[in-house]
Amino acid sequence: MTYLLEVEGLKKSFGGVAALRDGALRLKPGSVHALCGGNGAGKSTFLKILMGIHQRDGGTIRARGRDVVYSSPAEALSAGIAIIEQELSPIPHMSVAENIYLGREPSGRFGGIDFKTMNRKAQALLDRLGFDIRASALMMHLSVAQVQLVEIAKALSHDADVIFMDEPTSAIGEKEAQHLFAAIERLKAEGKGIVYVSHRLSEIFQIADSYTVFRDGRFIGDGLLSDIDRPGLIRMIVGRDLGEEFYKTNVPTDEPGLEVENLTAPGKIDKVSFTAHRGEVFGIYGLMGSGRTEIFNCLFGLDTPSEGVIRLAGTPITVRRPRDAMDLGLAFVTEDRKLTGLNLGDSLRNNVCLASLPEMSPRFSMNRRAEADAARAMIDRFAIKAARDTMPVSGLSGGNQQKVVLGKWFLRQPKVLLLDEPTRGVDVGAKREIYRIICDFTAQGGTVVMISSEIDEVLGLSDRIMVMRQGRSAGILARDAVDASALVNLST
Repeated sequence: MTYLLEVEGLKKSFGGVAALRDGALRLKPGSVHALCGGNGAGKSTFLKILMGIHQRDGGTIRARGRDVVYSSPAEALSAGIAIIEQELSPIPHMSVAENIYLGREPSGRFGGIDFKTMNRKAQALLDRLGFDIRASALMMHLSVAQVQLVEIAKALSHDADVIFMDEPTSAIGEKEAQHLFAAIERLKAEGKGIVYVSHRLSEIFQIADSYTVFRDGRFIGDGLLSDIDRPGLIRMIVGRDLGEEFYKTNVPTDEPGLEVENLTAPGKIDKVSFTAHRGEVFGIYGLMGSGRTEIFNCLFGLDTPSEGVIRLAGTPITVRRPRDAMDLGLAFVTEDRKLTGLNLGDSLRNNVCLASLPEMSPRFSMNRRAEADAARAMIDRFAIKAARDTMPVSGLSGGNQQKVVLGKWFLRQPKVLLLDEPTRGVDVGAKREIYRIICDFTAQGGTVVMISSEIDEVLGLSDRIMVMRQGRSAGILARDAVDASALVNLST
């Protein structure tokens, strides 16, 4: 058989540190091949070498049986290889159409850009993919999820034979993911080959035909997904049995932790009410645009509701700005840790202490000893893997970055955790560690309100679940009285 892509023994080091020791993969025409592995397994480095973003230190790459070397992404694209990267890179002040066709803009009669044709082509592509986005909209006005959809459309606009998808659903909801999966099926039928990277194993088993597993930069094994089950794949990814996937030991009390009554923000949410108790993980599920994150923005002072009452432990509170929320004991882990949760260019230590600067600098100068002690306490508490606390947080894996965000808020000893997609872009091992952190917090009397797009996660971790639809609560259900189909039915 002639493979679309065949890779053997790929190697890459950065500053003497091996990021990839033995990368290998074979991609058949008309197939979806899942590339699996934990954070730091070498998957992204592997894909960047294939795209010409990095140059390999060793190994062979064959496209349709011929040895190839791509020195730049432009060369890879011209050879029919495209990528949807995990890190979003929009140009905010340009339109959706301009981002999709950047560098490939259609020309008009006098050599200028034919914006009318470009907008028409972009809109046709977005409509064909089922993405509800205007081609003329500015990227700066889009949500994170919509930016992700534009990145997907941009990659698919190249009409490539090989498409790498690195966590393509990490920022989008269930409805949009299903549109993507339908597009993937069409691409398969056209003979395209797709290398699909996702930490969501349910997606892999839904859409992929075959798999390859990397661990610690090495090829571990491959095969057909029909020949392996979920526990077996997890065992290959982490190198051991994980036991129960969802760590859950908390027991909800009858004491109110956070009460929300008739919370309203015009055009965003309408009369949303719920009570999350002490010791409880209260889940929120809904499609993109259903108003999930908007609830948290109002609770944390990032948006101003037009009406509604918020109570903390039974006492009405007023939150006009994030500082008010923080002083009252609320913590907000946002959905995009790289954009709003971390200062990527700063150190692990400084990021952990970022929300506690007034406490760390009571006399207008930073208490360096207290800062170092606080960082060490959070590193030990959450088992953050880092060479030193002064290293840039950008150098950590996704799972460890997320634990830094959690450490930043736990340093303030919160009463209520608002978690928006708390395990987005982290591997199965790190997910279980984060689940343990969540349940330990609630077991000690804390209150967690958690938004998640992963149905398995919502069902596995929540004690009760509120389903959002078009800015309103469509119902609140007990964990033992709901299943996946009920959640989807209520949300649509």
